Amino acid sequence: MSDDDVLRARVRENLAVVQGRVNDACHRAGRDPSSVKIVGVTKYVSAELAAVLLEAGCHDLAESRPQSLWAKAEALAGAASPPRWHLVGHLQRNKVRRTLPLLALLHSLDSQRLLETINTEAGLAGVVTDVLVEVNLTGDPARTGLAVADVPPLVEAAAGFPHVRVRGLMGMASAPEGPDASGRARQQFASLRSLRDRLATELPATKGLEELSMGMSDDFADAILEGATLVRIGSALWAGVV
Repeated sequence: MSDDDVLRARVRENLAVVQGRVNDACHRAGRDPSSVKIVGVTKYVSAELAAVLLEAGCHDLAESRPQSLWAKAEALAGAASPPRWHLVGHLQRNKVRRTLPLLALLHSLDSQRLLETINTEAGLAGVVTDVLVEVNLTGDPARTGLAVADVPPLVEAAAGFPHVRVRGLMGMASAPEGPDASGRARQQFASLRSLRDRLATELPATKGLEELSMGMSDDFADAILEGATLVRIGSALWAGVV
């Protein structure tokens, strides 16, 4: 086998292992594995490696920086089945216009000003942009995302903007350290699910908040047990590759 063949085989193997862990967590939770989508985070790798992951069958890819998304979206635009791009990092308002046409889903809506800018630019483009509201689950001021108390007003405001559709919430658990890391993560993921459920009940104008983006390589099984529908996987897909 050539080096390229070995690399492709490793990526396929990594994806299969992750999918197997997703399936196992879904079975433990009594859920259909098709209810959880793997979003492959490609910020660690080149566009060439992102293309290998796409060819392996991961059709939802994510970047954390708009500039990197622009470059990789251009590089993979000619693929037989182009990826659905997600932005999981912060989106600055001056980068909205160039980013929106490339996105299937923005995971990081975190302010009224960004909401207004997205609505304006999406309106000019004649589209509706799907977004998730990012929630700071840990209360750490160094982390991005809204405080829990600030989420309902933003979700309610978004319901009045015709070119933005809030599909759900996104959050990150505490760093997976210490003997009770799993229990702490599950508690934080459960709190995000409870917030989503409460918003869906109290704000019917939102018309459904079906998505929960939570869980990464170290904790996605816990996230699935607590209701994740999107898991953002990076390092587990690139083990032995980079």
